[in-house]
Amino acid sequence: MNDPIGDMLTRIRNSQMRGKSVVETPASKLRERVLEVLADEGYIRGFEKTSGADGHPAIEISLKYYEGEPVIRELKRVSKPGRRVYMGKDDIPSVRQGLGVSIVSTSKGVMSDANARAANVGGEVLCTIF
Repeated sequence: MNDPIGDMLTRIRNSQMRGKSVVETPASKLRERVLEVLADEGYIRGFEKTSGADGHPAIEISLKYYEGEPVIRELKRVSKPGRRVYMGKDDIPSVRQGLGVSIVSTSKGVMSDANARAANVGGEVLCTIF
């Protein structure tokens, strides 16, 4: 797999289109950090580490809905393996005039765009959520 974060985001998008309540993805530390930001910002109910059907470690993500509609309306990958996108703290974009969130991988860990600005750090913009 070339893009594990992109794969996880696609699984979440596809599961929400089908109305699933839970989706499973292979486990990794970076995926966990991204999911922690999603949970902190209120876009997913939560997640837990499990063992997949093949015995490999996996993460089970509980998706969140409001009045039958998915909470996540738009989920886009920004920095890709073929084209990395790095931004300084002043250049990190606000998503939909601050209604959405950018997830940034910084030297101080993976965090939301607001937390990165508050910590005065920039980094690789992984994805945007609205």
